[in-house]
Amino acid sequence: MAVAELYTQYNRVWIPDPEEVWKSAEIAKDYRVGDKILRLLLEDGTELDYSVNPESLPPLRNPDILVGENDLTALSYLHEPAVLHNLRIRFAESKLIYTYSGIILVAMNPYKQLPIYGDAIIHAYSGQNMGDMDPHIFAVAEEAYKQMARNNRNQSIIVSGESGAGKTVSARYAMRYFATVSKSGSNTHVEDKVLASNPITEAVGNAKTTRNDNSSRFGKYTEISFDERNQIIGANMRTYLLEKSRVVFQSENERNYHIFYQLCASAQQSEFKHLKLGSAEEFNYTRMGGNTVIEGVNDQAEMVETQKTFTLLGFKEDFQMDVFKILAAILHLGNVQIAAVGSERSSIREDDRHLEVFCELLGLESGRVAQWLCNRRIVTSFETVVKPMTRPQAAHARDALAKKIYAHLFHFIVESINQALQFSGKQHTFIGVLDIYGFETFDVNSFEQFCINYANEKLQQQFNMHVFKLEQEEYMKEDIPWTLIDFYDNQPVIDLIEAKMGILELLDEECLLPHGTDENWLQKLYNNFVNKNPLFEKPRMSNTSFVIQHFADKVEYKCEGFLEKNRDTVYDMLVEILRASKFHLCASFFQENQVPPSPFGSMITVKSAKQVIKPNSKHFRTTVGSKFRSSLYLLMETLNATTPHYVRCIKPNDEKLPFEFDSKRIVQQLRACGVLETIRISAQSYPSRWTYIEFYSRYSILMTKQELSFSDKKEVCKAVLHRFIQDSNQYQFGKTKIFFRAGQVAYLEKLRLDKLRQSCVMIQKHIRGWLQRKKFLRERQAALIIQQYFRGQQTVSLYQLIRMATITIQAYTRGFLARRRYRKMLEEHKAVILQKYARAWLARRRFQSIRRFVLNIQLTYRVQRLQKKLEDQNKENHGLVEKLTSLAALRAGDVEKIQKLETELERAATHRQHYEERGKRYRDAVEEKLAKLQKHNSELETEKEKIQLKLQEKTEELKEKMDNLTKQLFDDVRKEEQQRTLLEKSFELKTQDYEKQIQSLKEEIKALKDEKMQLRHLVEEGRVTSDGLKAEVARLSSQAKTISEFEKEIELLQAQKIDVEKHVQSQKREMREKMSEITKQLLESYDVEDVRSRLSVEDLEHLNEDGELWFAYEGLKKATRVLESHFQSQKDCYEKEIEALNFKVVHLSQEINHLQKLFREENDVNESIRHEVTRLTSENMMIPDFKQQISELEKQKQDLEIRLNEQAEKMKGKLEELSNQLNRSQEEEGTQRKAIEAQNEIHTKEKEKLIDKIQEMQEASEHLKKQFETESEVKSNFRQEASRLTLENRDLEEELDMKDRVIKKLQDQVKMLSKTAGKASDVHSSSGPKEYLGMLQYKREDEAKLIQNLILDLKPRGVVVNMIPGLPAHILFMCVRYADSLNDANMLKSLMNSTINGIKQVVKEHLEDFEMLSFWLSNTCHFLNCLKQYSGEEEFMKHNSPQQNKNCLNNFDLSEYRQILSDVAIRIYHQFIIIMENNIQPIIVPGMLEYESLQGISGLKPTGLRKRSSSIDDTDTYTMTSVLQQLSYFYSTMCQNGLDPELARQAVKQLFFLIGAVTLNSLFLRKDMCSCRKGMQIRCNISYLEEWLKDKNLQNSLAKETLEPLSQAAWLLQVKKTTDSDAKEIYERCTSLSAVQIMKILNSYTPIDDFEKRVTPSFVRKVQALLSSREDSSQLMLDTKYLFQVTFPFTPSPHALEMIQIPSSFKLGFLNRL
Repeated sequence: MAVAELYTQYNRVWIPDPEEVWKSAEIAKDYRVGDKILRLLLEDGTELDYSVNPESLPPLRNPDILVGENDLTALSYLHEPAVLHNLRIRFAESKLIYTYSGIILVAMNPYKQLPIYGDAIIHAYSGQNMGDMDPHIFAVAEEAYKQMARNNRNQSIIVSGESGAGKTVSARYAMRYFATVSKSGSNTHVEDKVLASNPITEAVGNAKTTRNDNSSRFGKYTEISFDERNQIIGANMRTYLLEKSRVVFQSENERNYHIFYQLCASAQQSEFKHLKLGSAEEFNYTRMGGNTVIEGVNDQAEMVETQKTFTLLGFKEDFQMDVFKILAAILHLGNVQIAAVGSERSSIREDDRHLEVFCELLGLESGRVAQWLCNRRIVTSFETVVKPMTRPQAAHARDALAKKIYAHLFHFIVESINQALQFSGKQHTFIGVLDIYGFETFDVNSFEQFCINYANEKLQQQFNMHVFKLEQEEYMKEDIPWTLIDFYDNQPVIDLIEAKMGILELLDEECLLPHGTDENWLQKLYNNFVNKNPLFEKPRMSNTSFVIQHFADKVEYKCEGFLEKNRDTVYDMLVEILRASKFHLCASFFQENQVPPSPFGSMITVKSAKQVIKPNSKHFRTTVGSKFRSSLYLLMETLNATTPHYVRCIKPNDEKLPFEFDSKRIVQQLRACGVLETIRISAQSYPSRWTYIEFYSRYSILMTKQELSFSDKKEVCKAVLHRFIQDSNQYQFGKTKIFFRAGQVAYLEKLRLDKLRQSCVMIQKHIRGWLQRKKFLRERQAALIIQQYFRGQQTVSLYQLIRMATITIQAYTRGFLARRRYRKMLEEHKAVILQKYARAWLARRRFQSIRRFVLNIQLTYRVQRLQKKLEDQNKENHGLVEKLTSLAALRAGDVEKIQKLETELERAATHRQHYEERGKRYRDAVEEKLAKLQKHNSELETEKEKIQLKLQEKTEELKEKMDNLTKQLFDDVRKEEQQRTLLEKSFELKTQDYEKQIQSLKEEIKALKDEKMQLRHLVEEGRVTSDGLKAEVARLSSQAKTISEFEKEIELLQAQKIDVEKHVQSQKREMREKMSEITKQLLESYDVEDVRSRLSVEDLEHLNEDGELWFAYEGLKKATRVLESHFQSQKDCYEKEIEALNFKVVHLSQEINHLQKLFREENDVNESIRHEVTRLTSENMMIPDFKQQISELEKQKQDLEIRLNEQAEKMKGKLEELSNQLNRSQEEEGTQRKAIEAQNEIHTKEKEKLIDKIQEMQEASEHLKKQFETESEVKSNFRQEASRLTLENRDLEEELDMKDRVIKKLQDQVKMLSKTAGKASDVHSSSGPKEYLGMLQYKREDEAKLIQNLILDLKPRGVVVNMIPGLPAHILFMCVRYADSLNDANMLKSLMNSTINGIKQVVKEHLEDFEMLSFWLSNTCHFLNCLKQYSGEEEFMKHNSPQQNKNCLNNFDLSEYRQILSDVAIRIYHQFIIIMENNIQPIIVPGMLEYESLQGISGLKPTGLRKRSSSIDDTDTYTMTSVLQQLSYFYSTMCQNGLDPELARQAVKQLFFLIGAVTLNSLFLRKDMCSCRKGMQIRCNISYLEEWLKDKNLQNSLAKETLEPLSQAAWLLQVKKTTDSDAKEIYERCTSLSAVQIMKILNSYTPIDDFEKRVTPSFVRKVQALLSSREDSSQLMLDTKYLFQVTFPFTPSPHALEMIQIPSSFKLGFLNRL
């Protein structure tokens, strides 16, 4: 399609404008070839006839859909106005400061702090492809870093632009990016040092200018070195062309270098007082510009920051103070006053204060300095002449000296920084960041501008060659025929400057002449180049200037000062004076034969792309121009040896206003920085490039059904293009892309828009027709309804008229009929009256006769009933008299019985008091004993270790020989201490028993009081009842004659009751005597040999060879059972008797209340009730005594069973085991004695018999040399033997501490022995089922094997399915319980430490294994829960079963280990989250943001040179299904490994937060994703996530709430954004988004089609005004590294430890279940 055909009506073009450079206009009439006039319609509505010719038609404007693109090369029409308009839309409206232009990043200075440089932004760009995200300096830095790592090739980032454009800041951000993404693992903090070099170089090399408050006055190339792991190891800095003249001169509103003002602001600090400085207004070198302060900058605070960075780089205070001395000396040198002496001479006063300070600081002689500042020495071949200088010459010499000193100081600081950033290892690659001045042109341009523009010419040449090379590579890669592109080559300008006999060489030549002047040099230029070189011109109105045509613009240079600045000389005598300085740093600056340190280092070797012209003269090399040319050559060599990346900084306006767009200034800079040249090169060939997938997706609407049915999308694209664009020269088909010439994409967009417009018209037509039909049908239906109601109304009116007529006729008819009936009834009324009276008389007669008959019958019945009632009343009176007699007899007996019970109660109280006194005496004796033991213990504490060694030896000897009793004395000391502990425990237990008895008595007394109150209540009720019986007593008074007989019967009953009470007492005595006799018989009746003969061999193995001991135990056991049965039967009898007496009391109370008035004995009855209560109390108090006796006997039985069990295990026919049994019997005796003291006298005989038996066994022992005659000796022996047994066997200590388990076990053994003794015929006794204690026994040496097999070598996959959750944790805890039961602190501590270390080790070895981390996070939590559940703390035992409560730890508090385990679990959880985040993070953006869940609603747009990775047809790309599958894998693994559901919910919440944050952050940084259709896609994907939560029953995990910011962002993309109500709705709805985030989305909103509307700036301002009241975060990005606080819920284990079994796959066969 020809370009002229695009100039049709409604298309828009750009025309030049003096104010805006370019302005838009719409074509009002189609253009035809040959027309001279183009009819245009301006935006303000005015018409314009624009003169054109076919060769220079005005540039066409791009469709609105392409405006605001990230890459300028994506525009269909590539020209200056299109670039300018695109930048204006992005910068002024969308507030986006970065834009790509092919390989260039255009960065516009916003003059405002933006929240787009935080660490979150850095992490968002890290690892991303350059085209995937919005343009950013971080994207360029990431591309350079990625290419360096991938290709192992050095990279360079070239940052250029004019002063104030933001070069320094951009370079700083690039370096900060490298420091953040490539942090080294060492502690040297190289990255911090690299960044710290910036504040120092800015302080000594930056200054305030009229264009920039922080303008870099030197060029800087920083090489950041990386090792093979791509981590920063060091850096090196090169500087170029420091502006030394600023030290001695500043223009109006400018300042000197920052460091001078920082030093003056800190002059009053003590550390700087010796410098004798003042404010900046006091020094000539700092006050020339007129304003010494920068608004918003605190120089004193900046000085502190500079000192900090010096320190961070390792510069000590002495070094810093040396630098500050030289700076202060320069300031004082500028204040030295030079006076004119005549017209030829000048002088300086020797007492000049500033001269003295200058010389004092630098260690110089003030006289010599004053002399040679005003004189100069001229050396000829014959003599040396001292020539005085005029005042201006002297001032010039002083300023030259100051510049020289500062230049040396600047290079010294740079070299020191390089040394601080040196590294010892080998550099693998580097990335260079070049921060260099851009093209400059001022009203007056001098030597500095000439050098700067020369450098920019070299950089532009390198840039052009690189762009040309990339363009050629792109064509070759796609197999597109390569055609030579004409581009601007600035080699002629470079030759003009640097070639042989060029400007620089002529300048150096003139500098060599003694009398060379600027005018002579200029004249040589005129002679050599005017009219000979088209790039060199002579100004018409000046003879002191020359003009050079640079690539950017023409520049006029003033020749004044060129020679002096190029020479940069200081007089020899001043140099010699400074060389002789006593200040070492100053003297080192001016040493002879000093090889200047290379600012380029020696770390790289590069080869020049062009032969360097080497100077051949020493003097030539010393000029500034020659030095600069050499450094520039080396810089170009470096850049040519690297892959360059370009950043062009643009200054949007000169007033430094935020987001203010000055078209003139921007166009000027675009032309100067090469952006337009890049676009021009691209536009000459095929500037628009689409992948086949993008083209197919975008223009599928133009394809026919037949074309869409083809499977090969590439062929479909070709067919479409052949059909629409007949000229095949307008496009080329590459391997992966289609190349279009300028304007062709716009033409396709026009076709697409026309097709969409036609489709819209068709849709509108049908919709409007449907609406009209719907309206017609609605109106038709309304007409029908109106007709219906109208006809109905008419029918109703007719009906009502007929109805009224009918009613009237009916009324008259009914009245006639009623009157006729009335007349007939009147005639019949009289006959009825006569009949009524006759019938009434007959009825009365019949009623009277029946009534008389009924009365006769009633009279007869009542007489018979009265007679029967009299007979029954006589019988009832006789029964009451008999009952009163029996009750009187019972009452008399109860009174006597109650009196006896009171006596017994007093005796019990006396007995209790006696026990309390004995307990007190026992307590005093124990305390006295404890005091003695403590005293004895303190004396022997020093000998403790020796005694323990001897005790161990004694233990071994006792097993071999028991006759060595002398060593028992050493054991006594330690046994006494343990006996003291046992006595304390025994005393505490006894005290607790007494307290429990007292408490139980109090409770029983309280219960009896309550019972008494109930009885009193019954008495009161009886009183009420007695009042009701008064009438009955009066009625019975007539029969009182028989009372005397009743009294006799009552006395008889009382006598019978007394006999019964005596009989009961005698039965009690007989039962006590029988119980004593039974006990004696049981103790004497057993024949040992007979019983032993009835036992099996296995039973005999459990017995002692000494039959007497077994006989004593068996007899006591039988006696115990008899006593138990007797006491139980006696208890039952008493309970029955109590119930009978209670019934009698109630019965008597009722009878006495009935006859209260009759016998006048109400007071006696109350007294009898009180005695009865006392009797019941005494009887109830006897029950606890019986319970106590039973409990004591149970304890005796248990102790005996413990001893018997120990004997069965320990005795193997050896004599030392007999000694063990003896001592256990002694222990039994002591326990029995304590129990018998609390019982009745009936047990005293049993105690004496047992003591006799034990004494006989002691006499029979061959190993005891003497008898223990006293009770204290027996106790001592018992304590000694018990202590020895404690040391020998830790199991005994476990049994003593865990009483409940031992009781249960011994009860089973007692039952077994009882069955064996009762069944003589049985040879083998049946054993009960095994019951486990929930412990795992292991040996100390097996601990390492346990940790290795259970933790380190255990693989969760394969065994998790068949395990209960947390099985390894339960196994570990069962081992912990075993160590706790042994009361072995060392064993427990070792096990816990090994477990924790093992978990740490297995986690460390599998840091990237998600399943392993999940498995051990689950087991760590289960282990922690077990430690809590079985800790014995009430808060953790609420949900325990009784058996679980029995399994609690008894000896150790493991709360400290619980805290350690909690910390370990937190670390595992964090690593667990990190692994999940690392696995799912690459999936999030492709699945949530890029994938089209709703197919066909998104449309791709051209992306320019920086192609998105998503635009490539990758079949393996991630989808939303990938995200859900990954989440399901995570959740199923957590559930499979038994992770606590609450912890799993927290992990899911963290993952959902990451998904929302990463997606939202990517949305903020991708303008192409901010569209309505993408909002629909995001909302759809969020619904998938919500459905996943619902399927997994995780709605209460709060994960959905973490997606709220993303959900609101999706809603914001879809909602209407036009009116004030829309703005208010956005303000009210988007509460989870900050104001910065809302504004970012609105500014980034990008329509996909022309039918969508952009967000207008006015609407954005409305929303911003509403959001101004919010006080939320100013951060744009969400912190993806944020972790919610994790809480580990306590979930008690439902599994019983006794039931847990160890799988064989664990290889833990060395563990034994107890």
